[in-house]
Amino acid sequence: MFAYILRRILLMIPTLFGIMVLNFVVIQFAPGGPIEQIIAEIQGTAVGATARIGGSGTGDTGGGGSASAGLGSESSYRGAQGLDPEFIKELEVQFGFDKPAYERFFLMMKNYLMFDFGTSYFRDETVVNLVIEKLPVSISIGLWTTLLVYLISIPLGIAKAVRDGTKFDIWTSSLVIVGNAIPSFLFAVALIVLFAGGSYFNWFPLRGLTSDNWEQLSTFGKITDYLWHIALPVTALVIGGFAALTQLTKNSFLDQIGQQYVLTARAKGLSERRVLYGHVFRNAMLIVIAGFPSAFIGILFTGSLLIEVIFSLDGLGLLGFEAAINRDYPVIFATVYVFALLGLIMNLVGDLTYTLVDPRIDFEAREA
Repeated sequence: MFAYILRRILLMIPTLFGIMVLNFVVIQFAPGGPIEQIIAEIQGTAVGATARIGGSGTGDTGGGGSASAGLGSESSYRGAQGLDPEFIKELEVQFGFDKPAYERFFLMMKNYLMFDFGTSYFRDETVVNLVIEKLPVSISIGLWTTLLVYLISIPLGIAKAVRDGTKFDIWTSSLVIVGNAIPSFLFAVALIVLFAGGSYFNWFPLRGLTSDNWEQLSTFGKITDYLWHIALPVTALVIGGFAALTQLTKNSFLDQIGQQYVLTARAKGLSERRVLYGHVFRNAMLIVIAGFPSAFIGILFTGSLLIEVIFSLDGLGLLGFEAAINRDYPVIFATVYVFALLGLIMNLVGDLTYTLVDPRIDFEAREA
């Protein structure tokens, strides 16, 4: 198993490198880089996700640039007509765009190996501090959502398998279809309209993960306040995410119920409950339980961005969204790097979970 883990870790290196190459290349052709953002601010035409904070950092580890970055002429940047070319060159040096694209990329990757993500262009703070500050919010939402999705989907999927074809199965299938068809962010908007002061009730807060007076609350008050704030975003993610896992659980149980060992167990006179939970459960739950790490990272990837934006949760998804709007390339590449690294690690954890749930699985033997 150690050899398999080592091989998987080594494979993460070229995979992560390839992901960063693709994102870097895409960014090179994206219009409206940070220099254009500065020019737009000077001319009063800037439109950003958030207000600029402080000065801009150096671009030595930023890595990005616009399609015209580094060309050094006044006409290379949109809206630069009439500005001093020397001023444009100073901006290029400040953001690191005076270097060729390949040099910026390899310098960025060299620093990323040491988790040095540079400094935000438009915030007076290092990117690593921003990531450390925002990541716990995204992980918190992702963990709660994944836990609740499993607590709902597994019992519901088992009940649907046992009652396959009954009215209960038909009616719950309608809920599953609705949950699968409507994305989480639409549920989030509906919850805001209904329960966060939109048009009906004002029971839940609309912004943030905690109240302003959170530090002054008691321990019980802090827990209650935290749960109060995450109720709507987690509910929106759970409603939008339980459908697929419910169907997977049902299909896994239906597949196992028809196996020969189940017929044998019933022929021996075992109760239906003993057959279901003593024999079928472990085999049917293999793929479901072992998929927990992948489910978590999937919810973190697909749900965090829009949900954090809608509910103004100060997490990594919202940070990445603001960075993309403001062309804050060090923050963009750092969030991509962290998400990709987390995804690769969680995939490895998922494989190891398979061996814990069913020791008969041997990945090393399969590769040999």
